[in-house]
This record gives sequence, C-alpha cells and structure tokens, in this order.
Amino acid sequence: MEFDTTTQFCGVIGKPVGHSLSPAIHNAAFRTLGLNFVYLAWQVDAIGDAIKGLRALGNFRGASVTIPHKVAAMQFLDQVEPTAKRIGAINTIVAEKGELIGYNTDATGALRALRESGVDLKGRRIVVLGSGGAARAIAFALAAESGAGKLTLLGIEDSERTMLAQDIRSAAALTVEDACLDESTLSRVLPDSQVLIHCTPVGMSPKTEATCVPASLLHPGLAVMDIVYNPRETQLLKNAKRVGCKTIPGLDMFLNQAVTQFELWTGQPAPVAVMRAVLESHFQ
Repeated sequence: MEFDTTTQFCGVIGKPVGHSLSPAIHNAAFRTLGLNFVYLAWQVDAIGDAIKGLRALGNFRGASVTIPHKVAAMQFLDQVEPTAKRIGAINTIVAEKGELIGYNTDATGALRALRESGVDLKGRRIVVLGSGGAARAIAFALAAESGAGKLTLLGIEDSERTMLAQDIRSAAALTVEDACLDESTLSRVLPDSQVLIHCTPVGMSPKTEATCVPASLLHPGLAVMDIVYNPRETQLLKNAKRVGCKTIPGLDMFLNQAVTQFELWTGQPAPVAVMRAVLESHFQ
C-alpha cells in the first residue's frame, strides 16, 4: 500500500517494544481491509513527552500502551472511559475530534481467553502475580464479572500491590488477600488455588527460561494463564503442562485485546482470522 499525507498512523508505546507483534498483526489487518493506516513501534522513556508529541501530529489515530506506561499515561489524556478509570490503567489511546481518550481492552481480552479455554471462574480461588497495569485490569475484571470466590494478589512492589488490593476491596464484594511474591507465599497459597494468572514480564523474550513460580508448586488442579505471549509457551506454561495443568497462552488474550483496539481505531469489524494467522505464523 502507498502511504501519503492522509495516512493515519497508530503505534505501540512502551519499553521494551522490540519483541512486540502488534505492528505485524495490525498492519496485516489494515492491508486486508484496504485501509490507509500504518502501525509503528515506539520505545519510550518519557511517556508525557511522547503523548504530547503524538498529540501535535494531525494524522495520529491511536496507540497501544504497554509496560511500563499503562498507569502513568492516564494523566496525559483528555478523557478516560469509565471502566479504564475504575481499573486505574489504560492500554489503548484513541484520538477522537482533537481529544485523546484512554481505554482498557486487557480486562475483556483476558476474561474472554479464560472462558474460551473452558476455565470456570465462579467461586474459584484465583492467584494473580503482579500489580502493574495488566494485573490491575485483570484483577478488576475478575472482581466485577467472574464471580470469583477469593482473589490473592502477589507482587514485589509493596505499595502498588497494597493499593490495588484496597481498590478492589472498595469496588467489589470479594475476599482479597495481598502478599509479597516469593516462594514461601506461593507455597502457602497455590495448593488451595484453582486458577493462576501471571501478569509480570518475567519469562518474556529474550529471558525465556525465567519463571516466578517453582515447578514443584504447580499441581494438576490449577489452570495457569501467562499473559506473556512471546515466547508463545513460556517456561511457566511448559512447567504447568508437564504436571497436567490446563494452560492458557498469552497469545489468546493478546489477540482479543488487539481486536478491540483495531475496532476502536477504525470503526470496522476486525479481520480476526487474519490477525490470528499472523500471530501464529511467528511461532511456527
């Protein structure tokens, strides 16, 4: 496709972004529908400066926001839609009539991935590892929509984790526990848990052999979801599969949230099959 002065552009803002497959799937989707759009990758340290620069460019249509900017980016936008505001993190920016609006498609993407994999969340004891933007989105979604029985939040950043736990307690009638993410805590909570959702960057390419969870603590009664999608099968998922856990790869959540982003930017139904095929081709 030829790009010109009317080409609208989107991109992913984060650090690191070299591993991101967002450009591949969104550009394939734009081409499929014949849209005059392009999607780029921007490695960013100063999120405020980056958003200010994008705001000044007339053809900017929107962005994906990833680690570590999902929370900090909110303060630089004109509006944040109610669900994302409640979560306290965004992963999507849409430029609309001169304003920048924040959304969060991580939450719905994760729940859909769990349900499509046949994971029953009602009344379950669920452990979420991490307390950053993605963990916030997923934890709020679980509290609001899943009917989970108990939610345990484990993270390294004490103040961030404690604040997330307090926010969820004030928003939902759900038993919420929070504690430090370490082996002793994992050994205490995992035996009685049915769902484990990993929301930290540990295990992401290129450090693909890393995992927060010792393999010895995994058990067949545990469904394990890792939101890291590159590599497709993280060390955590390999270990989980080995002991007979149901596993849900981050690729499923990533696809679901990207489909919603595409539709927010273009106003057209996303070519889901094309986007999935592009994703899967990167791991063959």
